[in-house]
Amino acid sequence: MEQINRYVGSQIRKYRKSCNWTIQQLADAIHKSRATVCKYERGEISIDIAALYEISQVLQISLGQLTDYRPLPESSTALPFAPSTISPFFRARQLYFYFYDGRYGRLKDGIIHIQEKTDQPGSFEATFTISSVSESGRSSEAYYTGNVLYSDMLIRFTFVNQYNPLEEDLLYIFNPLEKRDYSDGLLCGISSADLMPCAFRCLVTLQPQELDEALRQRLLLSPQELRRWAKENMLLVDNRGSR
Repeated sequence: MEQINRYVGSQIRKYRKSCNWTIQQLADAIHKSRATVCKYERGEISIDIAALYEISQVLQISLGQLTDYRPLPESSTALPFAPSTISPFFRARQLYFYFYDGRYGRLKDGIIHIQEKTDQPGSFEATFTISSVSESGRSSEAYYTGNVLYSDMLIRFTFVNQYNPLEEDLLYIFNPLEKRDYSDGLLCGISSADLMPCAFRCLVTLQPQELDEALRQRLLLSPQELRRWAKENMLLVDNRGSR
């Protein structure tokens, strides 16, 4: 229970900071004392469901973004080829996903859960939850299921929106040749706002990241990339070696 409390508290802190709110501002918004919110964020006390819902509403996120805790397995099944022994992305069963949505001027994040198929050893499936922002600025949660395919150079995810089967997303990320905790990628799908095909640069990490300006800058398209795309008439994402 302590681990769950700490996780929920860290999520509250992350999304509070992404809104540029102080602890006192959040406390005032949910009619709690500053000391109580501090205890929430440190995971020192459990939070009842009504309080969690109120926090999610004032921070404009879904309840699931605060409570999506899943314990990591103590050991993971080895994949059926040698490169998996040196890449942490081959062994990861939980990944964190980020991209910047310029339409709303917001960083958006999600979580990918991976597990081996019980009836097909060596094959893997995944679920993907991601925040979705409406025109009114309110957030909801989109839920996808799909499959994972590993190779030496790339990892491919295919996802179908469980609330809109028309939307099938394709996510490619690099399998870093060196050991690091992040990987660049490209997400291709359909814009929920206008049902137009779209693609986003994204970042996938092994550990949760702060939704801050440094992350936003990391996800912005550079002038060099835009020139290259215009010259080659093709959307390309480089495997960046450093942040």
